Amino acid sequence: MAKRLYVGNLNYRTTEDGLADLFGECGEVTEVTVIEGKGFGFIEFGSDDEANKAIETLNGVELDGREIRRSEERRVGK
Repeated sequence: MAKRLYVGNLNYRTTEDGLADLFGECGEVTEVTVIEGKGFGFIEFGSDDEANKAIETLNGVELDGREIRRSEERRVGK
């Protein structure tokens, strides 16, 4: 099952390709979305194991001059 991660504290110049390259080191990235002008985005992996590896290894890593934060996406609501 795919797992989606939130990635925060992005540089406004960070691209989807740049984010995919970094997170691709942890496994197969199936989807990348950068919310322009907001400093955050989402990464989706093909498996929970790959996403968990990214959670463990990439928090605080520097990308485009900013120390990124990542966590499992949490849905708010009912």
